[in-house]
Amino acid sequence: MGALDGCPALELARVCGVPAVHLFASLSSTMDVAHRLASSGAPDGTLVLSEEQVQGRGRQGRVWRSEPCECLTFTFIERPPSDGLDVLSLRLGLQAAKALDRWSAAPVQLKWPNDLKVKGAKLAGILVEARWRGTHLDWVSIGFGLNVRGAPWPGAATLAPGAERVEILRALVPALREAAQGRGALTVAELHEYRSRDWARDLAIVEPAVGTARGITATGALVIETAAGRVERTAGSLIPAENTPDVAGF
Repeated sequence: MGALDGCPALELARVCGVPAVHLFASLSSTMDVAHRLASSGAPDGTLVLSEEQVQGRGRQGRVWRSEPCECLTFTFIERPPSDGLDVLSLRLGLQAAKALDRWSAAPVQLKWPNDLKVKGAKLAGILVEARWRGTHLDWVSIGFGLNVRGAPWPGAATLAPGAERVEILRALVPALREAAQGRGALTVAELHEYRSRDWARDLAIVEPAVGTARGITATGALVIETAAGRVERTAGSLIPAENTPDVAGF
């Protein structure tokens, strides 16, 4: 693909402040291409973007349904501090939500651990895959799928009419890259921001445990009030008691 909405790869790299952009009309997965580029020494910030994916993947085998000209589906490479990896998806979500608010009909909400929602409907998803060499973190590929115009499945959220994909990338990519450099646990300010955007707070849920969602900890665990008391979960998907399936993949 020569350009995204008329913007060629070289100009898109300048707009996003990254060393290189690889544009494709169709791919099996932007994540797979990013991993291959990283293994060959591609620098941090290298961005892989495709109009269409035929085998995009997400957490727990889910699939992102991306339609040409309707979505933004991309992966970029980073080599972040390993001590922030446990909360990386949450930090990415926080920065993405703030960046996307300007194009959203309502404040962007966060669903633990890696989804963005608007008025309860899924707008975007995040996928983080790390590659290690022994105990050394080699690189991280960060995937992001965003519904810009058409909703790719019933009940999906989109951005407001008139949102331009190049302008979205101009704001979103630097915000995500900044989030990737965060160190350690979530700060008090980050926890406060998360609370203000927490889609599931005080919601009855059935996964990853049956109870009521009560926010998150500084280490990224979901806090659940159960019949036996409060528990924390660091893995799994949050499923409300009345669940509507949603999908995400890169």
